[in-house]
Amino acid sequence: MSEKSVKITYWAATGLVALVYLGGATFYITAHDMVAGMYEGLLKYPTYIIWPLAILKIVAAVVILWRPSTFLSDFAYAAMFWHLLLAASAHIAAGDPGWPPAIIAWAALIISFLTQNRVREKKSPYGDLLNSAA
Repeated sequence: MSEKSVKITYWAATGLVALVYLGGATFYITAHDMVAGMYEGLLKYPTYIIWPLAILKIVAAVVILWRPSTFLSDFAYAAMFWHLLLAASAHIAAGDPGWPPAIIAWAALIISFLTQNRVREKKSPYGDLLNSAA
């Protein structure tokens, strides 16, 4: 894969993940009552986690885009990985058809993580999984 195509792939995947997270946070904030109803009724989750999740979604999106440090970026990638995996499984278990965005964002997150070191100046110590596996 050429450097230009890796760069396009990385930024498209990273942008998609950030867009999903910022969009989700915006939805949590602007439609709080609707989200609370979904959390209580459909997913059987407590509603007190909505505000912390909204804030953390914004923070995670900013961290993977801005990348103030590789430690924070790797931490955000790990948190997002598990959040998206658990979000998809929660929607599937509840019989809710809202799981595809989580799976698509999860795949984009993996692509972003695996291509980050070929694009970013600050290299992650864990971002070269593709090169070390070959």
